[in-house]
Amino acid sequence: MTEEMGGHRARRSTGLIALASLVICFIHTRTWGVPAPRLRFEISFPQSVSALPVTGRAFVVISKDNSPEPRLQTGFWGDTAPLFGTDVTQLRPGQVALIDAGTPGYPVGSLRGIPAGDYYVQALLNVYSQFHRADGHAIWAHMDHWEGQQFNRAPGNYHSKVVQVHLDPSHGYDVKLSLDRVLPPVVVPADTEWVRRIKIQSPLLTRFWGRPVFLGATVLLPKGYASHPEVHYPVLYLQDHFSLDAPFGFTTEAGAQSGYWHGYEFYQTWNSDGFPRMLVVTFQHPTPFFDDSYTVNSANNGPYGDAIMTELIPYLEEQFRIIRHSYARVLAGGSTGGWESLALQVYHPDFFGGTWTFFPDPVDFRRYDLVNIYDDDNAFVEPHHTWAAAERYVMRRDDGQPEVTVRQFSQLEDVLGSKGRSAQQLEAWEAVYGPVGADGYPKPVWDKKTGKIDHEVAGYMRDHGYDLRYFMEKNWSKIGTQLVGKLHLYCGDMDNFYLNLAVYLLEDFLKNTKDPYYGGSFEYGRPMKGHGWHPMSWVELVRTMGDHTTRNAPQGENTEAWKY
Repeated sequence: MTEEMGGHRARRSTGLIALASLVICFIHTRTWGVPAPRLRFEISFPQSVSALPVTGRAFVVISKDNSPEPRLQTGFWGDTAPLFGTDVTQLRPGQVALIDAGTPGYPVGSLRGIPAGDYYVQALLNVYSQFHRADGHAIWAHMDHWEGQQFNRAPGNYHSKVVQVHLDPSHGYDVKLSLDRVLPPVVVPADTEWVRRIKIQSPLLTRFWGRPVFLGATVLLPKGYASHPEVHYPVLYLQDHFSLDAPFGFTTEAGAQSGYWHGYEFYQTWNSDGFPRMLVVTFQHPTPFFDDSYTVNSANNGPYGDAIMTELIPYLEEQFRIIRHSYARVLAGGSTGGWESLALQVYHPDFFGGTWTFFPDPVDFRRYDLVNIYDDDNAFVEPHHTWAAAERYVMRRDDGQPEVTVRQFSQLEDVLGSKGRSAQQLEAWEAVYGPVGADGYPKPVWDKKTGKIDHEVAGYMRDHGYDLRYFMEKNWSKIGTQLVGKLHLYCGDMDNFYLNLAVYLLEDFLKNTKDPYYGGSFEYGRPMKGHGWHPMSWVELVRTMGDHTTRNAPQGENTEAWKY
């Protein structure tokens, strides 16, 4: 190649590059000169709903159908109606809260991801209250009104009517929705001869939160309770999520069934001859962060453990004829209630006489679902992959099919509420187990957008006793003797939230205990038994507990009186 030829080609290349640059600039100028279509919902409330400004979280729900109304089709994990949420601070009547293409959503991340079509839309406002807590922090959160932190059903929350609209992201839209309706108060079921409900103000929690806080209980009475006023009975403290339903779905209505509760069948057996006579009690203890406090003291929730143990249970044992000895107090529960039943037994080994714990929330934080919060750096992906990152899952089907990733679950919580106020599962654990952040809200164990784990928060959770396996191992020499024969755990081998993995680790520890040996039991459902698996019916469980209390009753106790 001669110098002349090289120079000619160089000049030609330079000219082509310049021409291409001009074309690209022209195209970009034409593209950038046209503003992107505006996608927005404008939400406001009239003065007839509130004359005062409101702080909370505003939502828009978008659905292909209208039954049930959109607000009831969202707020939980999985393939739900798309939900978009934004904080509002001191929003005045008539003032607009804006949800646009930059507003986070779940399971669709942005309004841009909603395909063109006809939809039913509805707006909702989760109203917050301000709390001036005893720890010096002032925070805004939703005050539960005895609905169990159900933002789409909570009394006092605002919502719009359902509107049918055509949405097309290529042309844009601007939909105005008026929050002109207020959700009504909860209707508490009436007491019956079998079921009683109580609600008391807690001095401990009221002091901590700076406003009245209440605890409650639903009590199922045994056959013969009214006709034998001289008899005192054992009690089963049954742990579960917030509910005003009778324990075990108990109902005198023939054919009634709720979920896996066969309530009428249970009533028939409960009322039969020879069935154990005991009381069954469920607790109501919602917090501003979840429908349930996990029955323990915590930095974010306050002294719920003390309130339940020193206020609620003593009140129940004074109001009802409950035997006030450990052998007569037994525990059971599943999922959240499973963790609680185990925690109550382990934290108060001489107060309760045994726990039958089903598919509990993580009892060893080396398996926080699938995540090891102590060693892993990121909750979203499995460690030790260089090129092909493997997503971590938080939910699967019984057959093993993964359903929801940790990343998606975190996205849901980020949409439902900022600063740990989603009232969903992962942030509920952070509110219970974790420290208070500098802003007064729960400090997250991982970043909801990136998945990066904060190992200081993980260490706090462990060192403050919420990792139950770690707590037992550290304190076995002190509490082991009082726990012998009292720990009975059950879990499906394909638990839908991977909770069986932590149960295995707990079993590894307990089956190797010495001086004393734990003397309890573990049982696993196989094959393909998911969350909610029970090896026995509720009738069989109560019979087991009745036998347990009778066997452990002290000499001289008139156990025959429990058979009336």
